[in-house]
Amino acid sequence: MTFSYCRVSTKEQNEDRQIIALESYGISKKNIFIDKESGKDFNRKNYRKLMKKLKSGDILVIKSIDRLGRNYNDVLDEWRNITKVKNVDIIVLDMPLLDTTKHKDLIGTLISDIVLQLLSYVAENERTNIRQRQAEGIAAAKVRGVRFGRPPLPIPQNFNSILNKCENSEISMRNGAKECGMAYSTFRDKLKKSKESD
Repeated sequence: MTFSYCRVSTKEQNEDRQIIALESYGISKKNIFIDKESGKDFNRKNYRKLMKKLKSGDILVIKSIDRLGRNYNDVLDEWRNITKVKNVDIIVLDMPLLDTTKHKDLIGTLISDIVLQLLSYVAENERTNIRQRQAEGIAAAKVRGVRFGRPPLPIPQNFNSILNKCENSEISMRNGAKECGMAYSTFRDKLKKSKESD
């Protein structure tokens, strides 16, 4: 039996490109297992169903190696589990060298292992670089004065008169927050900043 697996990271992403490639390869839609989850680990609902279904001699087809997962070491372990323990062949459509149905001799296996390790390393390295670039971009933006998060709420017109009433103990801070239409914590923070700026 030939099965396939496709994955996108979020529910908003579309898996059509993968499905078209898999169906063009001749795989029946009923044999395509789809997850809309992160590839950080293999604890995915339909991936687990697929693993239970795979039997020795079956073939697993995927569009690209990163559809299996994102973590370098985990992908290598899972590849070995599928090909060695389950005795299932894997075909990666985007990388013809990763086709365990061909070249079953020692050299073919060695080439597959080398290519897989290289691709997994490159993918992991790129993710590390992306995270580093994001962190550097955020740090640079903060230096330029860019603020992240929601913009601060404007101070209501009656804030100063309410502030005076609170300072003169005419009303409590909780009542002052209500009169300003603010959450108590927001009112308290604005009050504190107002005193600091005096």
